[in-house]
Amino acid sequence: MNGRNSPAGIRAPRRLASLFAALATTLLLTTAAVGQDIGPQSQTSRAQVEKLVGLWKDHFAGADSLQQQRTAFKALMEATPGPTRIQLRQIDADGVKAELMWPARLHHPIGERVILYIHGGGFSSGSIRTHSLLAGSLAKAASSDVLLIDYRLMPEYGYPAQINDALTAYRWLLDNGYDNGNVVVAGDGAGGNIAIETVLRQMQAAKPLPAAVVALSPITDLAATGGSMTSNAESDPLVDKAWIEALGKPYLGRRPPTDPQVSPLYADMKGFPPLLLQVGSGEALLDDTLRLADKARQAGVDVTTEVWPGMPHQWQLFPSLLDDADRASQNIAEFAIRHFVDRPKE
Repeated sequence: MNGRNSPAGIRAPRRLASLFAALATTLLLTTAAVGQDIGPQSQTSRAQVEKLVGLWKDHFAGADSLQQQRTAFKALMEATPGPTRIQLRQIDADGVKAELMWPARLHHPIGERVILYIHGGGFSSGSIRTHSLLAGSLAKAASSDVLLIDYRLMPEYGYPAQINDALTAYRWLLDNGYDNGNVVVAGDGAGGNIAIETVLRQMQAAKPLPAAVVALSPITDLAATGGSMTSNAESDPLVDKAWIEALGKPYLGRRPPTDPQVSPLYADMKGFPPLLLQVGSGEALLDDTLRLADKARQAGVDVTTEVWPGMPHQWQLFPSLLDDADRASQNIAEFAIRHFVDRPKE
């Protein structure tokens, strides 16, 4: 999971409570400038976030290494419910293990529309299981297939294995019955980075682009130069500058973190498909999202930015615990529906 290397770095929920008023003020200033106004955070939402942060703290206690964090993330997500009212099919997408899911009300092996979902986890953790609930929610809300992939992880595999696997899966979809205009590429955290870089590779190869891209709190700058790495250090219980720099070392090797091939903030975004960005107002990755949104918009990209008050990193994974996770996934689904060439019938 995208979390700090030391459990001592996971802030206690009570420390978040004192920051809610400041975060709400930040939200009002930010959303007016960059995107859709989500509205203020409710007291119920605050209590739900505190409970979730407490669970994170319990599961990540003592998880210092990448392998330990991978195990902790797996244990946390296995304690959450799996998706319901969906159908599943195991897929070998030209060597990339994947799971194709679709709403149980739709009876087909492969349909018209699909969301390629690339899970987060700091390039080193996460799996089909950790993200299956979110993927299933998107499938039902968007009346769409979802291809959820298990890409290779570090430290066993560094860059560019993760992006290569996602690109292989995207091209597998195009070779197996899906029109590129009916494909949306999505991901969270490191998966958001991979999703954006995958589409940039397609652009560089002058090959068919997806209808749209969704990036949830993406890591866009592995150099960790965003101001929110400092300004939101006290309000983010999961991510900080030191953690970004630590995961960058095994992922990048000798490649500089400002290389646009690994950090999309430094890439040429001209010609990029419509882009939806979601981020929590108190996240250390807030500026990774906002700076990318500004750069993409200046390049002529159709960008929708949502800054959610009080939400922690990867909140969309927990619809069983957070009402705002349901709201966020509904917004993602509606964005996908708007951009599919063949929209689902009412």
